[in-house]
Amino acid sequence: MSKLRQLVCIFAIQIQNAMYLDVNEIVSLALESPKTVMIYNHLKSYLEEEKVKREQFYNDISEDQKAEFINGEMIIHSPVKFRHAKTSDFLFSLLHIFVGKHSFGYVGHEKLMIRLTRNDYEPDICFFLKEKSDLFKPDQMLFPAPDFVVEVLSKSTEKTDRTIKFEDYALHGVKEYWIIDPEKEIIEQYLLDGEKYFLQQKSGSGSIKSVVIEGFEIPVRAVFDKSENGKVLNNIIAPAE
Repeated sequence: MSKLRQLVCIFAIQIQNAMYLDVNEIVSLALESPKTVMIYNHLKSYLEEEKVKREQFYNDISEDQKAEFINGEMIIHSPVKFRHAKTSDFLFSLLHIFVGKHSFGYVGHEKLMIRLTRNDYEPDICFFLKEKSDLFKPDQMLFPAPDFVVEVLSKSTEKTDRTIKFEDYALHGVKEYWIIDPEKEIIEQYLLDGEKYFLQQKSGSGSIKSVVIEGFEIPVRAVFDKSENGKVLNNIIAPAE
């Protein structure tokens, strides 16, 4: 391990329990170390190198790849299992039709690159309110933080979805975050309070109601069961009486 990475690791160890501290508290914690200036200089150098890598990432990725840039590393995702794809498709179809019917904004699926301060993500599903999505350009490829994000878990992504993305989405004002386990058939709904999420609901049955997408309330089973999904989709499509 290089001296640079050793020092960065020292800094990381110092704040490993600081995920839920605010920035000022983290800075105060770091300033307790006599190595603070040395760590800062090396971190600055590391982040400058990371900026170059990020620009290279934008140049290297292609439309047929599902790729993300996370903490200085380019992550290429392997193809998902059918269970994962089906779950994502079921929820997207409901959201897409509902949001379109009410002109609430725009729902993205799989291949929309979200550019945050340091990282770039391609969420399984994301939603932008109309005042934000109306500003998008036809050739735009990088997008701001959504108002609502859904990540469908897989073994290779669960840790990131529950840690780095969980913190990053909250810090960038994503108001609502759903984590879906397609194997256990459970949805976790997190809502933003300041810069932190709290668990609003965790269920495999009953109904779930979005806070960000007004009026969007569905049976949890509609995300996992084809028959139930079809019933809800027909109800959304049906004209109001």
